[in-house]
Amino acid sequence: MKEQIRVLGIDDSPFRFSDGRSLVVGAVVRFPNYLEAVMRTEVEVDGDDATENLAKMISGSRYRDQVKVVMLDGISLAGFNVVDVQALHESVRIPVLTVTRDPPDLDGMRAALKKHFIDWERRYGLITRLELRRIPTEHRPLYASGVGLDWSEFVRLVGQSTVRGAVPEALRIAHVIAAAMVKGESKGRP
Repeated sequence: MKEQIRVLGIDDSPFRFSDGRSLVVGAVVRFPNYLEAVMRTEVEVDGDDATENLAKMISGSRYRDQVKVVMLDGISLAGFNVVDVQALHESVRIPVLTVTRDPPDLDGMRAALKKHFIDWERRYGLITRLELRRIPTEHRPLYASGVGLDWSEFVRLVGQSTVRGAVPEALRIAHVIAAAMVKGESKGRP
């Protein structure tokens, strides 16, 4: 891949379960850290529309053909609105990578899903379908899964795009914008 590729980082905004919907922000960043565009959509809190709404946001963007990788901050948005990473990749025909700071507590997730969702097995299946792998970084390891690229290429992209802080710049920027749009300003770690 070329050095100055464009990555779309996606993160959801802070939300309350009573909100019903949550803002989702996409930041188009040209490597390593040049913000070129911002896009947005919404998803239902604990719903099942994340994959479809992300695909519409990406496909409808004028940057669609320029984006070479989609990075998601985790595999779910707005609570347990779980993204079907494989279906998103097939829909937009762009490699998709989920990235998280900490390894998930799969037992805790399974228990929460089982307690609150009739379709808990489907959601848990989407969460566990792809192998979550450790990516060493300068700060502390990240955990990721992805489709559409060779794993070594994903590792290289995460390393090249993590210029300040502990997460890829596109995710950091999406987080800051999403928080500011809902709370008035951003704070805390992405």
